[in-house]
Amino acid sequence: MGVWLNKNDYVRDLKRVILCFLIVYMAILVGTDQDFYSLLGVSKTASSREIRQAFKKLALKLHPDKNPNNPSAHSDFLKINRAYEVLKDEDLRKKYDKYGEKGLADNQEGGQYESWNYYRYDFGIYDDDPEIITLDRREFDAAVNSGELWFVNFYSPGCSHCHDLAPTWRDFAKEVDGLLRIGAVNCGDDRMLCRMKGVNSYPSLFIFRSGMAAVKYHGDRSKESLVSFAMQHVRSTVTELWTGNFVNSIQTAFAAGVGWLITFCSKGGDCLTSQTRLRLSGMLDGLVNVGWMDCATQDNLCKSLDITTSTTAYFPPGATLNNKEKSSVLFLNSLDAKEIYLEIMHNLPDFELLSANTLEDRLAHHRWLLFFNFGKHENSNDPELKKLKTLLKNEHIQIGRFDCSSAPDVCSNLYVFQPCLAVFKGQGTKEYEIHHGKKILYDILAFAKESVNSHVTTLGPQNFPANDKEPWLVDFFAPWCPPCRALLPELRKASKHLYGQLKFGTLDCTIHEGLCNMYNIQAYPTTVVFNQSNVHEYEGHHSAEQILEFIEDLMNPSVISLTPTTFNELVKQRKHDEVWMVDFYSPWCHPCQVLMPEWKRMARTLTGLINVGSIDCQQYHSFCAQENVRRYPEIRFYPQKSNKAYQYHSYNGWNRDAYSLRIWGLGFLPQASIDLTPQTFNEKVLQGKNHWVVDFYAPWCGPCQNFAPEFELLARMIKGKVKAGKVDCQAYGQTCQKAGIRAYPTVKFYPYERAKRNIWGEQIDARDAKEIATLIHEKLKNLQNHGKRDKDEL
Repeated sequence: MGVWLNKNDYVRDLKRVILCFLIVYMAILVGTDQDFYSLLGVSKTASSREIRQAFKKLALKLHPDKNPNNPSAHSDFLKINRAYEVLKDEDLRKKYDKYGEKGLADNQEGGQYESWNYYRYDFGIYDDDPEIITLDRREFDAAVNSGELWFVNFYSPGCSHCHDLAPTWRDFAKEVDGLLRIGAVNCGDDRMLCRMKGVNSYPSLFIFRSGMAAVKYHGDRSKESLVSFAMQHVRSTVTELWTGNFVNSIQTAFAAGVGWLITFCSKGGDCLTSQTRLRLSGMLDGLVNVGWMDCATQDNLCKSLDITTSTTAYFPPGATLNNKEKSSVLFLNSLDAKEIYLEIMHNLPDFELLSANTLEDRLAHHRWLLFFNFGKHENSNDPELKKLKTLLKNEHIQIGRFDCSSAPDVCSNLYVFQPCLAVFKGQGTKEYEIHHGKKILYDILAFAKESVNSHVTTLGPQNFPANDKEPWLVDFFAPWCPPCRALLPELRKASKHLYGQLKFGTLDCTIHEGLCNMYNIQAYPTTVVFNQSNVHEYEGHHSAEQILEFIEDLMNPSVISLTPTTFNELVKQRKHDEVWMVDFYSPWCHPCQVLMPEWKRMARTLTGLINVGSIDCQQYHSFCAQENVRRYPEIRFYPQKSNKAYQYHSYNGWNRDAYSLRIWGLGFLPQASIDLTPQTFNEKVLQGKNHWVVDFYAPWCGPCQNFAPEFELLARMIKGKVKAGKVDCQAYGQTCQKAGIRAYPTVKFYPYERAKRNIWGEQIDARDAKEIATLIHEKLKNLQNHGKRDKDEL
């Protein structure tokens, strides 16, 4: 028997059903909308290598090739592929951390992926090899300029020769471990880096050392040949010791604080082979001298040292050579270079321990790299760090350590709350910078060298420039954030260029949370310029060049911020010969944020030719609506005034980079160059009395069309000194043939020098207006100097 419900009960139950459905639906949405870090199973602190390893593991498991019966395999794989594409890219990762997926609206890659075999055999070839360090674009320069010797393999994942080399490269890396650093660069991921290093074939193998030009390897790819080539670049000197040089060699080294590793070769037992001695000399370069003695010819000397059989011993500085007192001498039983190296490294003296009483005074008179620990000496785990003293000697940096458990207040005042290291720049505890990179030798070396020569200071509440009269750039960051760590070396580079104009500081938001909250810091890194009451946030890429452009634009703005009033005065009521480009934007619009640094860069290249402005449509919403602005960003060009009604051109191009926008804007300017015919080319260029620069082009040629606005810009830049002309080689083929033109566009300079004319002209290969103008001005200067010399001779 059924039950009748009244209308109210029915409505109430229907609402419950709908509510339950919505709750379930939202739960499904939340469950499927995992963040990218969770999708890959990594933390927000994950390094590039860890992200690659996590993605590879998931790719091999979830790839549709391995799951043909799973209908959602393709969509599931797209999700992890998208997560990897974003997190592997530093700039996209920063946007994602700051804005979530909304910040990636303009970057929708991840729709394609490779086969399962690619991820199994080609992807991340060297990620699982501890002796091989995979370097990306941000790490590369710091690594190869650290002072250590590097041998780097530039490879491409799809290159069969690269895969053929891989097993040999791994064996080679193990063989030379400790002698030099072995690196790898994936040119599939870092094309720009490989291009910058002149890599145009794979694999390409290069030796790098700070202060010397890179050396390319051209030999066969056997392990023996690679070792032989590498050893040519390893600094290794093995001294044969005998009665005539023994005492002086030992005393000279001891006086410099350097010990000796000596292998004594006698009839009984084993001494180190010549190859092992060379390897140890390279591994201990600058730390310990390596020598050997032939006891068959130096019998008396060996007996005086109480050496009766082949043996190897390390004599630390100051060790007595008296055969009755050898307690400080370390006798080594191993014949393996790596084992001997590690034992000696463990026995080298530790860094000097500074006391709280003398700390300020010691730091005020020298540059220091200081290790902070809390009771237990954490640095002893990596004996390689003892090389720092030798490798930083030329930088005049002293190495020391400080125990925070003995003076907690000192460390607290320096915002040191956990084991770390910092560079002090010779001004006591006022100027210093804490290291936030990897605790490995090459990274610490690069940090120390960069930091002492740059002007970046670690900030806290006591020295934060809240009311400072001088301008400051402050980087709000978190040490666990990889994009933050990548930005720090770029800040150091930029600080050197702006010394005396702008101060640089970093604030760790994991320590100074209250201060970061006060400035509403919601994502890391956030970089802000404080200029008294004015605050400007930097939104560009993490490069020193773009930071410098941003600062330059703050000091000398290239873009005019327009209001409705100034728009009417400057744009609508502009002078007859004035032109404008205006960006209508809204601050919340991500494409607008991406455009802004490009817009400013473009504006700097158009100074004196096109006025560039921008107007905030969030602030002036009704005005933008009145101007019929219906999307953001809206880019408009306002040409020279004519009798026509109010006129502008909207930009509909796909690319919104500085170059594309600049070419578009220049295309509206009236022609400044002169179109030449065969007759005018002959009369004005070849027989006239002016200097000429000529663009030989063909109307159908794409590069010619791209170069045309650049040539017009050149014509304006050299106006009054050099005339600019254009010859259409499609219409006047014979003229171009006589001029020796074989490709389009071709630019030639025809200088006029005292009635003499080079009828063939001087070809110019540059395609940038500023570069061509500089070349022409140099040529004119040389002509002028040559003319003066001729007059003096007369």
